[in-house]
Amino acid sequence: MNTAHEITVPMTAAATDQTQSATAPRIKLSSRGFRIDHPDPQLGEQLMADILGVADRDAMEGILRQLVKASVSGGRPNAVNLSFMISMVKSIRPRDAVEAMLVAQMVSVHVMAMRCAHHLAHANDLAQHDSAARALGRLARTFPAQIDALNRYRSQGTRPGEPAFTVQNVKVEDGGNAIVGNVTQHANVIVSDQTPAQAARKPPKTAGARRRRDSADAERQAQA
Repeated sequence: MNTAHEITVPMTAAATDQTQSATAPRIKLSSRGFRIDHPDPQLGEQLMADILGVADRDAMEGILRQLVKASVSGGRPNAVNLSFMISMVKSIRPRDAVEAMLVAQMVSVHVMAMRCAHHLAHANDLAQHDSAARALGRLARTFPAQIDALNRYRSQGTRPGEPAFTVQNVKVEDGGNAIVGNVTQHANVIVSDQTPAQAARKPPKTAGARRRRDSADAERQAQA
């Protein structure tokens, strides 16, 4: 395998679509580890990096190494499990490093859950049955939580390096130009830490109050 650290990932939309639709390169397992099985080693690495949603060889090899370990069955990495996991990652299409790690966890949790389901179906006594059932229950609850986390992350609509802003409890009165309370401004968005109930404690001045104030000022001026 080439030891250079940078991988050229297709940047144009057409190239990305072509890469996405390409068949995922196979991973060959051996006693010494694993390698990407592709006629063109550089293209194979590029395809795999794009599938995993990472941009360099270190990240690609790290995610692959973790998937290989998660594919273990009978004490050894399982090529069938690994191919399935990579195929599922490709279907979900992680877009950046955060999604790559989360999706790798998702497919690993699914494989482990199915392994626990197998143990549960073949339990020989009550202890084995209870152990497998508890593990399956925890994994089954984890998987939808991971899906929810991925959906929330994607719904932010951000890319790496772009901050996400959340605006909460903003109350704007007619004619008002200020918000009372601790205020943070990002990219022309004003965010207040004050709840609507707190804002209501200091009502805006009414037209009647302004008229009474103007009348009092006029009276003082007349007396002077």
